[in-house]
Amino acid sequence: MISIEEARTRLLAALHPTPAETLGLAEAWNRVTAAPVAARLTQPPADVSAMDGYALRAADGTAGAVLRVIGAAPAGHPFKGAIGPGEAVRLFTGSFVPAGADAVLLQEDATAAEGTVTVNEAVLAGRHIRRAGQDFQAGAILIPAGQRLSARDIGLAAAANHPWLAVHRRPEIAILATGDEIALPGEPIPPGGIISSNAHALAALVRAAGGNPRVLPIARDSEEAIADAAEGARGADMLVTTGGASVGDHDLVVPGLARRGLEVDFWKIAMRPGKPLMFGRMGGEDGIAVLGLPGNPVSALVCAILFLMPAIARMAGLPAAAPPSEAAMLGEALPANDHRADHLRGHLETGADGVAVVRAFPRQDSALLHRLAAANALILRAPHAPAAEAGAAVEVIRLDRLGI
Repeated sequence: MISIEEARTRLLAALHPTPAETLGLAEAWNRVTAAPVAARLTQPPADVSAMDGYALRAADGTAGAVLRVIGAAPAGHPFKGAIGPGEAVRLFTGSFVPAGADAVLLQEDATAAEGTVTVNEAVLAGRHIRRAGQDFQAGAILIPAGQRLSARDIGLAAAANHPWLAVHRRPEIAILATGDEIALPGEPIPPGGIISSNAHALAALVRAAGGNPRVLPIARDSEEAIADAAEGARGADMLVTTGGASVGDHDLVVPGLARRGLEVDFWKIAMRPGKPLMFGRMGGEDGIAVLGLPGNPVSALVCAILFLMPAIARMAGLPAAAPPSEAAMLGEALPANDHRADHLRGHLETGADGVAVVRAFPRQDSALLHRLAAANALILRAPHAPAAEAGAAVEVIRLDRLGI
């Protein structure tokens, strides 16, 4: 068995970002930039007024001064002349400041009359003027490559005059559940059978992580059926299997996929839940990556959090790493751990003092999906971790912050 860290490092090293595609701004939200986004213009393109008021020379803006209004410059309609001594031009927010002006008199500090305006509050040179290029200059890199685009980024790209953006294609993840005993929700359940939850949970996780799930029909327990089902993954970036990845007589994923050229990189991780996890590639060096998850639903989802989500991030063009963890305080004592890294399902609450306290559920069976659904944290326990008393510090993965 290898460590989680070694397995994740080897997995991510074998993956590459997907190719770029060009999307309109409306479709680019939450996608990852495949190239830097540079400003195609200067913003603002000229000095503009930050307020409604009057453009004038600061030297003329003394309290009590009466100025002649020689025109108006609504936004989008610049004043074509220049302001001279004793003159003013009516402005509105966003109006270009006319030549000759170096100050803005707020309309609430002015008294307008027919053809004139009286200065009630003295003005300061440069005040209420947004200088040309104050936001960004043409050619400046506004959004780097490898950044997931937020709504704020989309607005910035639009302001920089980009109608479309180059983004990484969403990773296509084929999901294959295996086993004679499983049926899809709503289908007849075979004798001794169970409902398959893994494919649906994994499809939701893939979407949350930024990928496109492709759920394949269930593969029955034979090498031929698994090999045939894997054909449905053609064109995908990764095939994720659930079940059949251990070493029992009916664990046929590896030999079944070997018929399609699977070469295993690693198999079995020193972790709980999720020991029988496999990674390899099917179809040679340029073939499809294969991640084999355990069949137990909790094991499958915990492994997906630790390995599949970073893998999708890597393929989507993002920096990929372990799921973020943070410190919390144990609400109850925990016994010493064995040789496998443990991921205890638990509930975390933050008190009025701001201290996060986490308690592990009393039952940690990897088949208890309702416990995982109720959990909002995984408590991380290193191999051979000693017993920990209530109040001890632990690291947790906040499930409620992963978007799943």
